[in-house]
Amino acid sequence: MYTQAMDTMPKELGEAPKTLRSADELALQERFDARIDAGDFIEAKDWMPDNYRKTLLRQISQHAHSEIVGMLPEGHWISRAPTLKRKAILLAKVQDEGGHGLYLYAAAETLGTSRDQMVNALHTGKAKYSSIFNYPTLTWADVGTIGWLVDGAAIMNQVPICRCSYAPYARAMIRICREESFHQRQGFDSLLVMMKDGTDAQRAMVQDAVNRWWWPCLMMFGPPDDQSPNSAQGMRWGIKRVSNDTLRQKFVDATVDQAKLLGVTLPDPDLKWNEERGHWDFGAIDWAEFFRVVAGDGPCNQERLAQRVQAWDDGAWVREAALAHARKQATKQQAA
Repeated sequence: MYTQAMDTMPKELGEAPKTLRSADELALQERFDARIDAGDFIEAKDWMPDNYRKTLLRQISQHAHSEIVGMLPEGHWISRAPTLKRKAILLAKVQDEGGHGLYLYAAAETLGTSRDQMVNALHTGKAKYSSIFNYPTLTWADVGTIGWLVDGAAIMNQVPICRCSYAPYARAMIRICREESFHQRQGFDSLLVMMKDGTDAQRAMVQDAVNRWWWPCLMMFGPPDDQSPNSAQGMRWGIKRVSNDTLRQKFVDATVDQAKLLGVTLPDPDLKWNEERGHWDFGAIDWAEFFRVVAGDGPCNQERLAQRVQAWDDGAWVREAALAHARKQATKQQAA
């Protein structure tokens, strides 16, 4: 059991004392703990601890924000795709990402927060999104590399969430993971064509993109387990199923062979097979860069947020028209 301690004394001057929990609340907590221990799913109308709800809301809304902001670096290349086929593929992918954001916002709304509140938190900088989307897409090879590496890392992160203890989130992730898997294969295929049939300049372009995206992709799994204060509680609740370091290792192990098939070199001189561990060893990650980007000092932080806010403002008339149409239809139904 992990019923929270009842602290009735304020920790800081001016902080309101916490309310003692009733016997009914303690019984609800015990039943919730038992369901988590049994591996049951929690539905939106089920009782849940406030911190469980808050943790879910933070994670799901951040995930939704990442899907929406993640449309921007690739959307930049839709008009410059090299062929009609690649343009159609990229259009479909960006559309998928928008759909993922909508699924996740809907899941987060079941926790009692409106979509407008979540969007406002993003636009005002109070809410975060994945740091990976604060890096620029300099060439067409970046689009394929995002599909292969970024979406590949996302799949590694997200497949365990299909077994998340909160059922609305888990259900949303099943479809999202299927589509992300397709995105990863599409990215790999795009790079493979350039590496096998492209010019020397195109192959160099692919290698350059891999060099720039590799380390930020390893950062996508979050800080090391001993520096991730929320991971243990998330795993105890069944929100998180696999630790950051374990997921990162699985990603490296899976990606090394894929890189060999592509004919690219992963930019890590310390990358080597460890027979004793049965895994690939890899070099130290620059966590100072990770925290700097998360804090807002990445190459494209300001640009991404400004683009998202502008898109929201530019779309105001569409939202207003949709609401006006809904009101009109409701009036007609009432009059009928």
